[in-house]
Amino acid sequence: MRPLPSAFLDRPIAHRGLHGLSAGQPENSLSAFEAAISAGYGIELDLQLSADGVAMVFHDYALGRLTGAQGALATRTAAELGRIPLKDGEGACIPTLAEVLAQVAGRVPLLIELKDQDGALGPKIGALEAAVAQDLHAYQGAAALMSFNPHSIIALAKLAPQRPRGLTTCAFDAEDWKLVPAARRTELRLIVDYDRADCCFVSHDRNDLTAPRVAALAEDGAAILCWTVRSAQQESAAREIAHNITFEGYLA
Repeated sequence: MRPLPSAFLDRPIAHRGLHGLSAGQPENSLSAFEAAISAGYGIELDLQLSADGVAMVFHDYALGRLTGAQGALATRTAAELGRIPLKDGEGACIPTLAEVLAQVAGRVPLLIELKDQDGALGPKIGALEAAVAQDLHAYQGAAALMSFNPHSIIALAKLAPQRPRGLTTCAFDAEDWKLVPAARRTELRLIVDYDRADCCFVSHDRNDLTAPRVAALAEDGAAILCWTVRSAQQESAAREIAHNITFEGYLA
């Protein structure tokens, strides 16, 4: 795997777009992405899979926190999801990845996180990865792919080999990852799948950046990104270790 392109290192990355600082810019919305572009930031976004196999730009598995609808996103088709307004979005609805790619059109780098579709960071994945690879096939802009689930990134090594790949990582505490077996949490904490997934970066929890494994990866040439920085003070501390930050709630 080639090194992570400089486009992902030379500017801060807006977490789910530049959201929440102005009215009408909810997270993972076209308006939040346009605000990030206008400010010169990169964009981080999240993907879930619709019932008919379309990559949707949405963080949660359930619709309730971010929309007035209820239930699992995965039970609705892309057309149905595209008619569900986002809260505080001034009529904006849930976008598809294809819509976001058309909007961004290479103007800023995209850090794309595929949310786990297995339920326990296991191997029952594939449909979302295939949809993402198809959407990105003709895209000319900078786009890097990452996931907490290494199986997802291993699949993308075959489906989209030209795209930079990384792992979203943290300490994988039992309280936060109740569905993941203890042995697997240990493997994930030690980032044992990094080489097998042919990665060039990790995006690590800013609260755990001093982990020895993060230092070892950096020593071996991995780019170290981090999530999620929410103040200038947090940014200053994170940048002592991380090569770049994903931020929200202030202007980095």
